[in-house]
Amino acid sequence: MEQLNSQPKVAAICSTFHLRSHADNFVTRLLEGYWIDQEYHRPPCQVASLYVDQIHRADISRKLSLAYDIPVFSNVTDALTLGSDQLSVDGVLLILEHGEYPQNELYQKLYPRYEMMNQVVEVFRRSGRAVPVVVDKHLSYDRAKARRMHQWSKELEFPLMAGSSLPYTFRHPELDFPAGRKMDEILVVGGGWFGESWMLHLLEILQAVAEQRAGGETGIKAVQIITGVEVWRAAMEGRWDRGLLDAALSRRLNGGVAGNPEDVSKQSVGCLIEYRDGLKATVLALGGGLVFDYLTAFRLRPGGEVLSTAFELPSDSADNMSPFVHLIARMLETGQAQAPIERTLLTTGTLSYLMESGARGRKRLETPDLDVRYQAPPHPYFARRRSRPA
Repeated sequence: MEQLNSQPKVAAICSTFHLRSHADNFVTRLLEGYWIDQEYHRPPCQVASLYVDQIHRADISRKLSLAYDIPVFSNVTDALTLGSDQLSVDGVLLILEHGEYPQNELYQKLYPRYEMMNQVVEVFRRSGRAVPVVVDKHLSYDRAKARRMHQWSKELEFPLMAGSSLPYTFRHPELDFPAGRKMDEILVVGGGWFGESWMLHLLEILQAVAEQRAGGETGIKAVQIITGVEVWRAAMEGRWDRGLLDAALSRRLNGGVAGNPEDVSKQSVGCLIEYRDGLKATVLALGGGLVFDYLTAFRLRPGGEVLSTAFELPSDSADNMSPFVHLIARMLETGQAQAPIERTLLTTGTLSYLMESGARGRKRLETPDLDVRYQAPPHPYFARRRSRPA
């Protein structure tokens, strides 16, 4: 589909670009348009340039560049300036997920998000203006680098969004609880095993719920990884609410092995998270085929009411990405971030500490630098279905 010259121009800075990569999930939607349930949305912007850091053996960026007449540049600066000496685009996407990058001793993949954004900021400084920036997934594997990225956005006054697509996908049921309620405890659960990239999804779901509580976000005090039988022992000891797990599992959309989770999921990982205002949170990664969804349940005060929902991953072409693309379109249109960057600043730091806890013998770690305070929007966006999922 032909892109309109009047549309905002976007530079896409990608780690690698192959079918079903995050670059494909984002950039191809911006080129072709996208569906949210039964509604088609036309391409919201003009992809003006591409930079691809690593060429995959099944690369599709070159074919897309030919099909849509998009220049592919050999460096970040030229992608932003379109080969001139000034910033020449209206937005920047940093899609640095997938690719062959080294891993550190904490089992974190060293994606160059900070390094690429540093180059973007240098262009902003030289040009005397800045434009909206979107960072796919967490800001950095390094907490200090993440804070610096956040500081750049404040210093140069450009809108910054980041994080996972999960907070914006369909919810089943469409739980839109009123903001400002007091909470006692939150639980988020998904299938699989502990891993940095996968765990970010669960933490972003957690924070999308936690930030809605009375008083707003106040930051996190401490975290700890626990594994195996220790997960279930911690529930018996009251360190997390076992009833919330049952409430969350009742929302499964894609089945799962029947039976007691303690018997089914021998390979279990728990993340115990203590917020500064006393809120308790648990993130569980359960194996054994128990769950194939992203689920949450939380207890409200007063009265102890429990609410729960599934954050749906549609099977149709990774369609959970389309609502995130829709927020990017709104950001480009309004010049304002559509979700709080502080959410991902906090999840980035939490994830970093959790990886450290796992590498240091599953110790409880104090998190003095996670003093992130912010107020969430009263009506956060997530996609709505016109029809129920099959």
